[in-house]
Amino acid sequence: MKSSKFKKAIYLFGGILFLIYVGWVVEFEVNLGRNQPMGGNSIVIATFNNENERHERVLSVREVNGENYIAANHWPRAWYRQAIENPNVEVKMAGEEEFANYTAVPLVGEEDALLRERYSLSFRSRAQMGFPPRYFLRLDPRP
Repeated sequence: MKSSKFKKAIYLFGGILFLIYVGWVVEFEVNLGRNQPMGGNSIVIATFNNENERHERVLSVREVNGENYIAANHWPRAWYRQAIENPNVEVKMAGEEEFANYTAVPLVGEEDALLRERYSLSFRSRAQMGFPPRYFLRLDPRP
């Protein structure tokens, strides 16, 4: 009888801890989405959904070997799905006044491995984001 109560208590405690963790992740993601912080390497990307509705999002850009890269690091990633479905995006680079046309190119192979190695996230960062899968896109300028 005591063993059964002990197991229930352990499950209850584990469940409470899990709910606290999920709440922490949700709170972090909601605040990030609401605040849209702008740093020195921030850009604004405009993606378009199936109805050609424009959606703007603030992201960090990383430059490697003269190429610009962005990453889907969080669970809220509608902008990423839209860029995959319609890779013709518009980007306002830091310090620029106007949007420019770009093609969002998914990374594979060595290029993807290079970015994952160079811009790996700490365990704490991944935990705070809820361990989402991470995807990179290269932004290729287009006329």
